[in-house]
Amino acid sequence: MKRRSFVLFLSALTMSAALIGTSPVLAETKETTEAADSKDADAKDADTKDSDAKDTADSAALEDGVYTAEFDTDSSMFHVNEANDKKGTLTVKDGKMTIHVSLVSKKIVNLFAGTAEDAAKDGAEILDPTTDTVKYSDGTTEEVYGFDIPVPAIDEEFDVAILGEKGKWYDHKVSVKDPVKDDSAESSDAEDSKKEDAGKKIADLGVEDGDYTAEVTLTGGSGRATVDSPAAITIKGDKATATIVWSSPNYDYMIVDDQKYEPVNTDGNSTFEIPVSAFDTELAVTADTTAMSTPHEIDYTLNFDSSTLKEAEKKAEK
Repeated sequence: MKRRSFVLFLSALTMSAALIGTSPVLAETKETTEAADSKDADAKDADTKDSDAKDTADSAALEDGVYTAEFDTDSSMFHVNEANDKKGTLTVKDGKMTIHVSLVSKKIVNLFAGTAEDAAKDGAEILDPTTDTVKYSDGTTEEVYGFDIPVPAIDEEFDVAILGEKGKWYDHKVSVKDPVKDDSAESSDAEDSKKEDAGKKIADLGVEDGDYTAEVTLTGGSGRATVDSPAAITIKGDKATATIVWSSPNYDYMIVDDQKYEPVNTDGNSTFEIPVSAFDTELAVTADTTAMSTPHEIDYTLNFDSSTLKEAEKKAEK
């Protein structure tokens, strides 16, 4: 009996020693695992923050231009017209973003960039609608209301409030996503710019046939010569003819678009009738002067200001 008790006592001592010897290791292993798990979690949080920061940076990095972008809402009644496939036209200029969306009808009469509560306050900047024409897949068209909505950020929800025909404001959450640069819009802008540089044609002015006057600016040469301004202009069909009166009688011909024009007078300062191909742009002309020891052709430009175009005063009948 004593021998058995002694054996049991030794077994108990051995188990206690084993537990005492391994517990620090177990504790250390647990702490190491927890530290690793914590580190992984921190890394995941950091990755998430980096991803969010990247998304924000990508949104802020949109260069000026026109984009096609998705416009998502929280409502089945307030959304982009189906003809436009959930998309609107996003315009970025000087860091500010605005998206134009065409809606499904004319039942939303006003919109506010913010909450319904703020929309009802005095001084709130209420957005008025535009009238848009949408074209459906079957070829039919319909007039609906559209809005130009300020966009604070891409891929982030923001508040808008809408006002229906019953006069009550409703809160909604919207977001703008996946902007894609519209190269065709840039091409169109480039064409418009090119057209502007080329000046305005008679058709652009929307004037009837008749006699007019317009301010004209002369540049080039020595700077001493001038022409009378305003100049008399006759418009007939799609053609305009200007009467150019020089400050000198010594010009014996002008060249415009490779065509030579002789003076229309014999006394006084040299006067010519020349075509005006466009207004609001520099028109190259050449004038030959006999004031020097030998005749000299001098290059000039004329610029006719369309904003000053007005009907000529009728001469009193004798």
